[in-house]
Amino acid sequence: MSVQVSVDNYIATVVLDRPAAMNSVDQEMRQELHQTWERIRSDEDIRVAIITGAGEKAFCTGSDLKKTMPTQETFAQQIYAKSSSSALTAGLDFDKALIAAINGYAIGGGMELALACDIRIASDNAQFALSEVKIGSVPGTGGTQRLPRAVGLSDAMLMLLTGDRIDAQEAYRIGLVSRVVPAAQLMPAALEIAAKIAANAPLSVRAIKRLVRQGMDMPLAHAIDVERYALGLLYNTEDRIEGRKAFAEKRKPNYKGK
Repeated sequence: MSVQVSVDNYIATVVLDRPAAMNSVDQEMRQELHQTWERIRSDEDIRVAIITGAGEKAFCTGSDLKKTMPTQETFAQQIYAKSSSSALTAGLDFDKALIAAINGYAIGGGMELALACDIRIASDNAQFALSEVKIGSVPGTGGTQRLPRAVGLSDAMLMLLTGDRIDAQEAYRIGLVSRVVPAAQLMPAALEIAAKIAANAPLSVRAIKRLVRQGMDMPLAHAIDVERYALGLLYNTEDRIEGRKAFAEKRKPNYKGK
């Protein structure tokens, strides 16, 4: 298995486990990741997931070019003849929270995987690049769209058009990552964030993620209307009532996602 998954206290830890290949993605890993995304989506014992790489050098360096041969299918076949996309991030469009714990190189598709996550933290040895322009290609797994939304147009264009790498401190400066920590503290930091999210009301977490993601593409007035609708949907849920009872009784709430 090239993807290792463990679940504890509502937190799934997903490890890309091909350290000898810098955690690059071959066809086997791609299939396992798609199965993992579906498991996270459907398993009610998972409220938040952390994605990281095995070893100390790489988070993920994108497709394994040594093992990924060009497809013999036409582009029309790829788009219309399959039930779902084979893209690395296909299936990640769910409402549960995702944390990328970036422990080294996040290059090409690996950086695009990190961009598809909600929260990104990095070890101090992390390196980032979307270098496809250097080989006559373009980032094709959301990089040209997610990066400007994450860091703004100018910094995104600088990375995309030069293809140059940036280090963890520069990634922090432009807002690509939320925190930079020593390598030994990366997973403890990610688990601390995940535990805080997992302790919150699951329906509220999912609603907030969906509101933020969808609202970024809406006019502000429309987005606020949708926000009020979501508040109404949550108003009489068991968890919302439990949250108020727990506050009044000065205890931790016991949320059930209902």
